[in-house]
Amino acid sequence: MRIILRTLFVLTLIALCAVAYLAAYYYWPVKEIPSGVQADRLEVYKAARRLNLYAADELLASYQVAFGFNPLGDKQCQGDGRTPEGKYVIDYHNAQSSCYKSLHISYPDANDRREATARGCSPGGDIMIHGMVNGKGWIGRFHRHGDWTHGCIAMTNAEMDQLWGTVPDGTPIEIFP
Repeated sequence: MRIILRTLFVLTLIALCAVAYLAAYYYWPVKEIPSGVQADRLEVYKAARRLNLYAADELLASYQVAFGFNPLGDKQCQGDGRTPEGKYVIDYHNAQSSCYKSLHISYPDANDRREATARGCSPGGDIMIHGMVNGKGWIGRFHRHGDWTHGCIAMTNAEMDQLWGTVPDGTPIEIFP
């Protein structure tokens, strides 16, 4: 009987620690970026699942992100689930997105179109940095545990709010493998 009670106590303690960890992970605040600061470049590292935000060579913030459902390699054709790699710019903000706010990436460029044509396909488009699918913001940071977009770069809604106010149109973005 004593062993059963000890086992139940240990299992309960483990369950409480797991719940506390998950709650801390979910509710941990996003690092604040000083008001009025404007980013001058974004760097995305697909292998590390990171988006870094810079101003005057100072790292303002680093975010863990999710990518297209087939993240390995450069985007080749529409529907391949890959996130493009290369140098682009943020060319517009979209407040009416199907996801919580989005920043459009200037993909495809002339080279992307040429390569897709040579493959006999469309390069696709509408590649964005965006928050969660509208109505699914409650998923929060847990979305990072799998790549789920169609080629976009996804982050939490709170993180998207930071980018929205910090990244002006025309900001360069480089996406690395």
